[in-house]
Amino acid sequence: MHAVHPVPTTREDLLAFRISGRVEKDDMHEMAELANAVFDRHETVDMLLIFENFAGRDTGALFDAEAMKAQFRSLSNLGRYVVVGAPDSARRMIETMGSVIPVKAMTFDKGDEEKAWVELGARPSAE
Repeated sequence: MHAVHPVPTTREDLLAFRISGRVEKDDMHEMAELANAVFDRHETVDMLLIFENFAGRDTGALFDAEAMKAQFRSLSNLGRYVVVGAPDSARRMIETMGSVIPVKAMTFDKGDEEKAWVELGARPSAE
């Protein structure tokens, strides 16, 4: 069972994912493939991650070649990086990295998903 689920949105330049369970290397690979495809089509992309019952990730999940490519590209292609319901340790890292890298990083509490969608000017779509 996959832990990362793409969420279709009303914006072509917004990547949104729901994350539930333990993130494996295959999850990161598929997420990175989607991200790189959108990076190919749009100069600037926003990303929304919604954590629900997150159970961590495999140590090797970030060492997938496609995932590393997407992480590198996100430094120049991401406009906003918005996270809902991140675990406390991830929230602190996101807020710290937001002040270091050229990406506007924002975190929202689990119950504030609607606020995140409003911030991004988008909605989930029925695709």
